Amino acid sequence: MAFDKEAMIAELSKLTVLELVDLVDGLKAKWGVEAAAAMPAGMMMAAAPGAAAPVVEEQTEFTVSIKSAGDKKLNVIKEVRALTSLGLKEAKDLVEAGGVVKEGVSKAEAAEIRAKLEAAGATIEVK
Repeated sequence: MAFDKEAMIAELSKLTVLELVDLVDGLKAKWGVEAAAAMPAGMMMAAAPGAAAPVVEEQTEFTVSIKSAGDKKLNVIKEVRALTSLGLKEAKDLVEAGGVVKEGVSKAEAAEIRAKLEAAGATIEVK
């Protein structure tokens, strides 16, 4: 059986982001590897001793995730539906399993989402 790259891409395109993350984690565990940023050899030599540290950019995009629905799961499901375009079943599944509510939002929007979901009773994580 020959490797069919296009068929593999088509199959992977059908997966959700959460399924892809799970797949990557499984491959890392099976192969015993960890993803690391590649650094050109010249880059290591470029920084002189005592040189100023590089400026760290402030994070501008945040991801809001549910860790736990708490005691008021129904209120959290309603709030997730109001914040997203998810249907009832999808919102319920997200709240029960935990996961990403919104990705790539501004700091202000992440704070607003966090406040609404915590008021509904959920435990939230913002990255």
